[in-house]
Amino acid sequence: MRTPLIVANWKLHKTVRESLAFASKFKSLIGRIYDKDIVICPPFTSLYPLGKELSDTMIKLGSQNLFYEEKGAYTGEVSAEMLKETGCAYVIIGHSERRKYFGETGRVINSKIKKAENYGIIPVICIGEGEEERDRGETRDVLACQMKEAVDSFTPSQIEKFVIAYEPIWAIGTGKVETPEQTNEITGYLRNLLSSMYGYSVASKVRFLYGGSVKPENSSFFLSQREVDGLLVGGASLDPEGFALICRG
Repeated sequence: MRTPLIVANWKLHKTVRESLAFASKFKSLIGRIYDKDIVICPPFTSLYPLGKELSDTMIKLGSQNLFYEEKGAYTGEVSAEMLKETGCAYVIIGHSERRKYFGETGRVINSKIKKAENYGIIPVICIGEGEEERDRGETRDVLACQMKEAVDSFTPSQIEKFVIAYEPIWAIGTGKVETPEQTNEITGYLRNLLSSMYGYSVASKVRFLYGGSVKPENSSFFLSQREVDGLLVGGASLDPEGFALICRG
């Protein structure tokens, strides 16, 4: 049985003060939830203080990114070891904004996943098609390519711990969304593909999330789908009341 996973991606939002204020409010709203895993991914500057604030809760800490080298002359980068020390249990890798604005390729993403895995940090691997690719009927081919690049050279025992987040690029922050049934069909396709590559026992343990204009009003519809194991939430995760509603699902 796969435990549903709800991940908050704050992107470039919230100072340390704002992050701690969110955590204080969110903790009072959420209490203890035993049927879901909840992860908050703040900006780098808030990781350590937020981790301390959440240490007495069941809420996990995650990072929005990491670098694929351990140390060296890489100005502005953060290593997996540094993230581990802050208490990070998860890390988002390959988000479409990283691919678009920072030129991250499948090879780079694969290297980052390897580094996260080396330090026992669970990667939340993002894949998604653009609007033009969708209109050309290329969705499945694009997603299959991205997923295969991401999991290349990993063992089945490593892959079964991974999380794969399907985020159609055309739906991120636009208000447009896949229907829950369409999302279920896509994630089911991806799970079947993974099963053909590594076996059903591996694919059945991987959690597939949906992301893209997720809100309290539609989150429960996605979570009700058989093949959708959770959500990657952007803008709606910035409000503690709204995010609590999503998590309580």
